[in-house]
Amino acid sequence: MSGPPKSQVDKAEDKNASPGVKDEAHTVFQLNDVTKNWSGEHGFELTVPELIIRQGEKVALVGFSGCGKSTLLDLLAMILQPDTAAEFSFFTAANTRLDVAGTWKRKNLDGLARARMRYIGYVLQTGGLLPFLSVHDNIALSRNGLGLPEQDAVRAVAEKLGIERHLEKFPSQLSVGERQRVSIARAMAHEPSVVIADEPTASLDPINAEEIMGLFTRLAEEKAVTLIVATHEWDRVQELGFRQVKFDLKKDKTKGAVSARVSG
Repeated sequence: MSGPPKSQVDKAEDKNASPGVKDEAHTVFQLNDVTKNWSGEHGFELTVPELIIRQGEKVALVGFSGCGKSTLLDLLAMILQPDTAAEFSFFTAANTRLDVAGTWKRKNLDGLARARMRYIGYVLQTGGLLPFLSVHDNIALSRNGLGLPEQDAVRAVAEKLGIERHLEKFPSQLSVGERQRVSIARAMAHEPSVVIADEPTASLDPINAEEIMGLFTRLAEEKAVTLIVATHEWDRVQELGFRQVKFDLKKDKTKGAVSARVSG
């Protein structure tokens, strides 16, 4: 996969690349000693000693509610700033590196937003569709934001997910399962290199959940997309070939604080 052309952000960050990581052509994310802290009476700390995710991988962040899955997803999606990071790199293409931690430190929010818009799709647990837009226009949002042609691409991804007959409807006219298919279509329509999904089948019945997760995974495989999913249902994604990333929790009984350490 040759990947999209370098953006200005990519070019600016190339000089900061770590040679040992840069030579790993299929690496998408490289995290070393990344932490995120939440202060307060009952604080929380997420620690990522090392996490490498490669192009085309299917990765499942597995754990119960409150273990840090969504925090890690938001870090990877570059919408949440890490507190510390020895290394936090995102490769938009082979040997094309964005220093995420450094870009946050320089407060280059536009650079992060450009990388996020072009290379990442995000599926929310509740879908997150705009109720005043049609299904077609919801799916086309990412392509419109990037100035890409929309009609053929929107219909193509809708057909893959079995929702082409609903393109002129509004979200309120769809079932929960159909709305989640639209959300997946929107995340995939601009052909990102990475799609991140936060419990995408949590609100669905088991039959719909299995069907939609299967469609989602097959579409990601067909497009050679890196798929990162937060879930508490390991059995469902294990049979689809996902690699498991676990969260080991510890509680400080004196302070009431919880720490989570990522492994896998």
